[in-house]
Amino acid sequence: MLILGIETSCDETAAAVVGSDGWVHSSVVSSQVELHRPLGGVVPEIASRAHTRLILPVIRGALGAAGCGLDDVGGIAVTRGPGLVGALLVGVQTAKSLGYGLRRPVVGVHHLVGHMSAPLLRDAGVAGSIEHPYVALVVSGGHTSLISVEAEGTTRTLGRTRDDAAGEALDKGAKILGMGYPGGPAIEKAAAAYDGPPAEPFPRGMRRRSILDFSFSGLKTALMERVRAIGPSIDERTRAALSLAYEEAVVDSLVTKAIEGCSRIGVPRLVVCGGVAANLRLREEMSSRAGRAGIAVLIPPPRYCTDNAAMIALAGARMIALGVDEVFDLAASPYLPLPGELSRASGPAPSRSRRTGA
Repeated sequence: MLILGIETSCDETAAAVVGSDGWVHSSVVSSQVELHRPLGGVVPEIASRAHTRLILPVIRGALGAAGCGLDDVGGIAVTRGPGLVGALLVGVQTAKSLGYGLRRPVVGVHHLVGHMSAPLLRDAGVAGSIEHPYVALVVSGGHTSLISVEAEGTTRTLGRTRDDAAGEALDKGAKILGMGYPGGPAIEKAAAAYDGPPAEPFPRGMRRRSILDFSFSGLKTALMERVRAIGPSIDERTRAALSLAYEEAVVDSLVTKAIEGCSRIGVPRLVVCGGVAANLRLREEMSSRAGRAGIAVLIPPPRYCTDNAAMIALAGARMIALGVDEVFDLAASPYLPLPGELSRASGPAPSRSRRTGA
């Protein structure tokens, strides 16, 4: 069965056609970066209006790239939350309208469940699989969560950010350094190019091993104070040195907590997903340190780390296979909780954002 996926949770308008076996027939993503760059971040109203303008051309593009038409689609999956409510509404209403007109089932997918499904996508260069249980680090501009996926549809949050998401911290760090938007790629590029003496290390938040939560607000403050101390004469080389130290602090926090989470519950499998998982330093550091700890790491290719509709289609395919159809009562939910989530304190596992999209 072919599933049409639709993703509009934040500032990417995306559509994809994916088989129920995970094969990606097409994946089209229209970025809004150029719209939001002059404003230094995502403006929800501008994002919603852009989605309204782009959604149908993007869907047509995905169908065309897959060599199929709407009549060939067996079901429709759409991100229903969490995210920016206006942006979510565009995708949800489009999916419901198509489903009603085509008489096809429509299902709403949790955005984080979509990201955690990304490693199972398959195409000419990727053949992914993952065994339960596993730990997922979902890390993006709007989310930083460490989640135990104990079985299909059963999750437990081991830790989450207490303040800013990691992607948000990278974006704001670049803004403090005067490097523009989007900040994550700017920080990564500057850090990768720096070959001078290291800057003084930045502090790591929530350092205690007993706590699996994350914190990045103090890191932002430390960068701001250091930039203020240098003054307006800061040069590009200094910016690059600070970028490297700042990126290292973010990556170290993510890697340390993820490995500790796996060790804590005795699960030697880790999935790293979300937009920040496209960061090369994170990918290399996680693979290296987790490997030394005996933990197998699976990270989707960068094209499936950032927001896309292929992951939404695959996550929705499982729901459609179970006979779920929400075409009449599906609603956007900007603060949607994870489905099937267990309490942190229940069961055998121990107890222990600005961009609201992903």
